[in-house]
Amino acid sequence: MGNTLEVMESRSSCRKYKADRVPKEIIEKIVRAGTYAATGMGKQSPVIVVIENKEIRDMISRMNAQVMGFDSDPFYGAPQVIVVLADRTVPTYIYDGSLVMGNMMNAAEELGVSSCWIHRAKEVFDTAEGRQILKDAGIEGDYEGIGNLIIGYDDGGKREKARRKDNYVFRMD
Repeated sequence: MGNTLEVMESRSSCRKYKADRVPKEIIEKIVRAGTYAATGMGKQSPVIVVIENKEIRDMISRMNAQVMGFDSDPFYGAPQVIVVLADRTVPTYIYDGSLVMGNMMNAAEELGVSSCWIHRAKEVFDTAEGRQILKDAGIEGDYEGIGNLIIGYDDGGKREKARRKDNYVFRMD
């Protein structure tokens, strides 16, 4: 990858996507970055589910919208979704899954792919329908949804980055 800090500084969430799909070889690189995220005691509690099937993508989007009480697409038209779940029996599971999401967002940016972390994966995959989706994918266990990473190509949906706040860092010299 290129300059890590430049990638982090340039990355922003995208909320409008073209219908063009991200090629599998690029998705594999994004996912690989997720597998190298730090995890508590190296337990690797997260699992990553790549959803390329439009029917399943639309089902998860619908379920996500229902949690919010909306009927619009909370995935902003992104053609693909990468779901991160983590094993609730590992004490650091939420942090582990969050680091996976961050690694994948930064990798996507480096590879020219737009992304956005969409919440409510916990609520979606805690339902019977959500558990069935996981079971159909071969995932069994006590997993909690950490986040939905929508990916695709920007169609004018990237927001201008907010200026970093003044009181972000405190020093104790």
